[in-house]
Amino acid sequence: MTAPEPRPFDIRGPLPTGVTVLEASAGTGKTYTIAALAARYIAAGTELKDMLLVTFTRMATGELRERVRERLLQAEEGLTRVVDGEPAPDDEVVALLAEGTPEEVRERRDRLTRALGDFDAATIETTHGFCLQALGGLGVVGDVERGCEITED
Repeated sequence: MTAPEPRPFDIRGPLPTGVTVLEASAGTGKTYTIAALAARYIAAGTELKDMLLVTFTRMATGELRERVRERLLQAEEGLTRVVDGEPAPDDEVVALLAEGTPEEVRERRDRLTRALGDFDAATIETTHGFCLQALGGLGVVGDVERGCEITED
């Protein structure tokens, strides 16, 4: 069986289900896309605490955390404008989230507001950091030698 052909990702398309791999060169918008997807999932009802956003380096993790929070804030502010009767900002993600009845838009905005308040609960980690966090959560059940230190190198 052959793997399906890669296809261009459409940020306004249906939300992905299952595992989605964003594979692209540096500077092509992966962080933008992940942050936009996070905002869309949250607006659709997924709790931020139920999401796992993983990247490779500490520096990329810091940038991803900052950009996700910034994107949530932009979406929340944009939807607030729409709820207040103003036009949606010139932002493809906010414009998509602003579609629907006033009640739907208000609920999306409220979900984003709650996510911003709970932002410290977000799991935005390096691959190694997440694995270490998962092992730590297992306690004595985890098969890790006492005094073992997991590093990124």
